[in-house]
Amino acid sequence: MSTWLPTLITSTPEEGYALAIILARMAVKLTQPDPEIRDRLRPEYSEDAEALISVSQVVATHFATVAAANGYWKDVS
Repeated sequence: MSTWLPTLITSTPEEGYALAIILARMAVKLTQPDPEIRDRLRPEYSEDAEALISVSQVVATHFATVAAANGYWKDVS
């Protein structure tokens, strides 16, 4: 079985944020594996402000994990 997530280590914080988005999208895909159902639901949440804010919160949580793995918040003083 091939792995879709070989590492949380990224070269830059921007790459880390992109990885956080991938993690969020993969969670949805694994939770609802039927692409037809995901496509059918997308219009409902794409115009729902609360759903969009929730997505941002999920991505932020994943980014915090990636940032911790990469030491983005180390003390530079």
